Amino acid sequence: MTRVYKSLVTNVCKEMSCYSDFPFQEDYPNFMNQGKFWYYLQEFAEHFDLLKYIRFRTTVCSVTKRPDFSETGQWDVVTETEGKQERAVFDAVMVCTGHFMNPHLPLESFPGIHNFTGQILHSQEYRSPEGFQGKRVLVIGLGNTGGDVAVELSRTAAQVLLSTRTGAWVICRSSEWGYPYNMVVTRRCLNFIAQVLPSCVLNWIQEKKMNKRFNHEHYGLSITKGARKIIVNDELPTCILCGTVTMKANVKEFTETSAVFEDGTVEENIDTVIFATGYTFSFPFLEEPLKSLCTKKIFLYKQVFPSNLERATLAIIGIISLKGSILAGTELQARWATRVFKGLCKIPPTQKLMAEATKKEQLIKRGVMKDVTKDKFEYIAYMDDLAACIGTKPSVPILFLKDPRLAWEVFFGPCTPYQYRLLGPGKWDGARNAILTQWDRTLKPLKTRTIPDSTKPACMSHYLKLGGVPILLASLLLIYKSSLFFKLVRDHLQVRISPYLISIW
Repeated sequence: MTRVYKSLVTNVCKEMSCYSDFPFQEDYPNFMNQGKFWYYLQEFAEHFDLLKYIRFRTTVCSVTKRPDFSETGQWDVVTETEGKQERAVFDAVMVCTGHFMNPHLPLESFPGIHNFTGQILHSQEYRSPEGFQGKRVLVIGLGNTGGDVAVELSRTAAQVLLSTRTGAWVICRSSEWGYPYNMVVTRRCLNFIAQVLPSCVLNWIQEKKMNKRFNHEHYGLSITKGARKIIVNDELPTCILCGTVTMKANVKEFTETSAVFEDGTVEENIDTVIFATGYTFSFPFLEEPLKSLCTKKIFLYKQVFPSNLERATLAIIGIISLKGSILAGTELQARWATRVFKGLCKIPPTQKLMAEATKKEQLIKRGVMKDVTKDKFEYIAYMDDLAACIGTKPSVPILFLKDPRLAWEVFFGPCTPYQYRLLGPGKWDGARNAILTQWDRTLKPLKTRTIPDSTKPACMSHYLKLGGVPILLASLLLIYKSSLFFKLVRDHLQVRISPYLISIW
């Protein structure tokens, strides 16, 4: 079972990480601890009366095709509850075990680690800084967890060393004017600009913006060229500035009490090594060759459906890396999967999917093509792709004609999950209001002290503050595209009308 450390706080704000038809309560903090988020999940389950469908404390032992799978698509599922096994037949299966099941502990990559006499543990085992007082701790791995653990331990440990191979861009939960970072950057207008600008220009702009708060190179965080690793940590730069966290290169080898780094430096008297080296995922309950194929993301159609099944009745939910809320992404995956199960949405035949995946695999092995499944997927692009399959992708031009105020929020505002409930299957009547009031719920938990004359118009000021230049660019690009369209219409009309004008003259 996956566990988390006590101080864990969400990296994605509440408006971007809620279920699309169930906003967080307005007084919930924008970023919340594990207890608050767990309570939200309970509220969701109770609101939709889901608990009666769930069997807790049940282990899935095996999921295998039935003999008539090619005709029925059904599965034999063996489960175990309190030591008693039970077999049942299911019409479809959704595997939702996610990314964080098996701790990845790459000890073989660190020569001498077995001679190290100090404590060794994976970050999954870490709970709190108690017990690390006065110790010298080495944290290996600069991801979100590695950064969090290093910062928390820096308050009690004698010294924290944070080792990284690639570095990372470090961002805060809050952006300009104190608004949640996710709500500022995850907008359709910015996504539109990103599609138009050359990648080199876009990367330059992003790097300049990342280094605006602090120069990553000066802090030992500069990232390997070409890498786009981003972590969320509000305190790491300050800890580095204060010397309570020291950045180090990748570990070359260990001795009994020390660590030798690739840049030739040595740190003596290490008491504890914490591997924040991530997780691996597996499907031990599946049979071969399906089990092996599902671990290769390239063989999952849109990261959900295995390519080798003649009947699309098995969906893998939540093993995607997304530049945004995994909860919002998995919800849309599940909405699409259930419609495919019911035959309301179609996917290409298995022969075509396997041929395409095999071809891509060969191109990747030959170095002709990059394996994009190892990178984080762009949030809006991936969500829109799935929504288009379902029929729930919002059309901004049509919205501008029907509901300009809503269209403005959808295009220039944050791409919150409610946008995928505005139309189509699963349409929610409260989606429009949820979008128009999303900033109210964002600011509500901050209004704990009354300040005279603090009320100001919300919507327009938010967008002028948050991104006047990007919004202006997006508007100009739209106007430019529109002007080309009108020019073509005008030229076409002139060709048609000019003969009549000449004859009249």
